[in-house]
Amino acid sequence: MNDWIAIGALALVGLLIPLGMMAVSYLLRPTVPETSKRATYESGEIPTGGTRVRFNIQYYTVALLFLVFDIETVLLFPWAVVYLDAVESDDIALLEILGPMLLFVAILLVGLAWAWRNGAVQWAQTPRQAAADSDRHE
Repeated sequence: MNDWIAIGALALVGLLIPLGMMAVSYLLRPTVPETSKRATYESGEIPTGGTRVRFNIQYYTVALLFLVFDIETVLLFPWAVVYLDAVESDDIALLEILGPMLLFVAILLVGLAWAWRNGAVQWAQTPRQAAADSDRHE
């Protein structure tokens, strides 16, 4: 039972220290109300426009695609080194060496084809594509 008392005391101290620090800082801090403190940016620049800016989702899509294919490249290099060692030894069959990596690359190619088909890698639209999109959304 003494272990639980020690754990309870530690939990109590763990709660009292941050709460005590917040209380002391609340009591000691200077309170000078200024409108510039409530501004979006405190750099002296007068903010223009709203704080909510809409970004094109395609930036995030391209960033995610970059990460996926960057990680693919990172995984292909060590596999190539192991592949060279495995080809030199006669203990492992060629399909056993190539199979998992071919499956990995095939899955990534299917993902790339899906992204390409959905237009995730296309930045600009031709006038014909823009007209087709506007017809589709009407």
